[in-house]
Amino acid sequence: MSALSATLLVLATVAAMEWIAWSSHKYIMHGFGWGWHRDHHEPHDRFLERNDLYALVGAGMSISMFAVGSPLVMGTRAWEPGTWIGLGILIYGVIYTLIHDGLVHQRWFRYVPRRGYAKRLVQAHNLHHATLSKEGGVSFGFVLARDPARLKQELRRQRESGIAVLRESLGD
Repeated sequence: MSALSATLLVLATVAAMEWIAWSSHKYIMHGFGWGWHRDHHEPHDRFLERNDLYALVGAGMSISMFAVGSPLVMGTRAWEPGTWIGLGILIYGVIYTLIHDGLVHQRWFRYVPRRGYAKRLVQAHNLHHATLSKEGGVSFGFVLARDPARLKQELRRQRESGIAVLRESLGD
């Protein structure tokens, strides 16, 4: 595989991971996987959350792809693209950790963005946390954030139609 092909595969994987993360968040974490995700939506003073188990799932995906691409593990059956897909998943995991855990939830460092896309990311994710249960909600992605004003409108529509129960600050 050429260096260009490998690079493009890594970048395509990073991009695809945002869609995978969005759909996993919406349909698994806010569905049958709510048991692991619930504590992420509740106040607590613990360093780790049960929700952090999802990071192990992502790491397992990355490690599995590295293994599939490794001649040391698979011998002649190694599939080289697996290595580059594994790297893309790993890079997305680092981006997720820095943006979601670091910037948005301030688990690793303290910085509150005052403008630009970083502020939009924080606002969008805060609006995601505006619901009190797994039903309804907005902004399930982690790197791409829609306009917070539109997200607020969508949350209000969900509240009015009985889909979502909102925290007090958005319930007006």
